[in-house]
Amino acid sequence: MSTDGQELSRLGKIAYKPFGLVLGLLGGLLASKVFALVWKRISDEDETPKPLSGEYSTREVLLAAALQGAIFGLIKTAVDRYGMKGVRRFLDAPRPPSAHARDGNG
Repeated sequence: MSTDGQELSRLGKIAYKPFGLVLGLLGGLLASKVFALVWKRISDEDETPKPLSGEYSTREVLLAAALQGAIFGLIKTAVDRYGMKGVRRFLDAPRPPSAHARDGNG
């Protein structure tokens, strides 16, 4: 159930699929860059901790994973939400009358 009372129609969901895939890829790239910047800022390190690396403590690895998950979740949700709103706005936009309708033949 949506909070604004509107769900995408079946046609809207189909129309959104290709946009959703592209937006998802772009969102993933953006989230990756944002996470790298945030991690560098809070840790003063260029590399993010890898789960199997012995160079970092368990605490650092878990903190990095939690932060990365939060950033990815936030950006994915924002991209999906605004992408869906854009598709809905496009589908709900008034259309100019067709030539047949203007001629009285439609």
